[in-house]
Amino acid sequence: MKMEPQIIKREVSLAIGLVVLLLGSMSIATGSYPPMVVVESGSMMHDRETGSLGAIDPGDLVLVMDPSRVEIITFAQATELDGDNEGYESHGMPGDVIIFRKNGGTDTPVIHRALFEVVPNTEGGWDVPGTDIVGVESITIELDYPCYHGSTNLRIEEWVPEHGGYITTGDNKWSNGCQYDQISLKDENNNLVKPIKEEWVIGVASMEIPWIGAVKLFASGTEGQVPGASWSSLALLVATIIAAPVLLEMVNERIKNSLPEEE
Repeated sequence: MKMEPQIIKREVSLAIGLVVLLLGSMSIATGSYPPMVVVESGSMMHDRETGSLGAIDPGDLVLVMDPSRVEIITFAQATELDGDNEGYESHGMPGDVIIFRKNGGTDTPVIHRALFEVVPNTEGGWDVPGTDIVGVESITIELDYPCYHGSTNLRIEEWVPEHGGYITTGDNKWSNGCQYDQISLKDENNNLVKPIKEEWVIGVASMEIPWIGAVKLFASGTEGQVPGASWSSLALLVATIIAAPVLLEMVNERIKNSLPEEE
C-alpha cells in the first residue's frame, strides 16, 4: 500500500514536533541546553569489561542539570559521618558528578566526580566542607575513596591550592588510580587542570539513559571505548521497540477474536 504524500508529510511533521516537544520539555526541566550529553570516554566506568547500569559508561546519555538549580554535594560531604548529606549517592558512588570545562577552556567538557571543594576562609587559609579542615595553609586529606594502584585510599598531602574550587576525578580506578585531575588532567594548552571554579561547571549529571548515545559515537567514528555488552543491549532495545507495536497489535487482535459476537 502506497502512502499519500500528504500523509507522509503529516507523519514527518508529527515526528519532528514530538522531538522538539521532548527536547523543549527536557530543557525546561533541567535548565540547560542541550539537556543531555553523550559520554565519550571510559573514565567513569565501574566495570571496564562490560560497563554497568547505574554507572556512567561510554555511549550513555546523561541528563544535565543546570548547576544553579541543584546543590553540588561532594564525595567528602557524602561520606562525612553524621553529616547532613551522609549516604548521598549519584551514579553508583557518594557525591555528585559534574560536567566542567578544563580551566574554563573551549575543548570538550569533562564529566567527573567532585571529590571535595576548597573554599577560601574569611580569616585566611582554606576550608574543606565535609571535613574538619578549617583555615589551613595547605591541605592534607585522605578520602575513603578506593584506589587501584598503591595505597588503599586517595590521599593528598601538603597541597596549596591556587584558588578555590572542586577537586575532581573519574570513577574508573583502573585508568585513574589515585590520579585526581588536578595532578593528571591537562587542558587544551597542555596545562594542568586547576580546582574547578563555579563558572567552569556547566552542569550536574542527573539521570542516565544507557546505550543510546553509542549510535552518535558510531556515526562520529569514536565508538572504540563502548563496551561490547552495550552494543548487545542496544540491539535488544531496538528490537524490542520495533517488535512492541506488532506484538501489541497481535494481542489486541486475539482479544478481539476471543470476544463473543453480538447477536
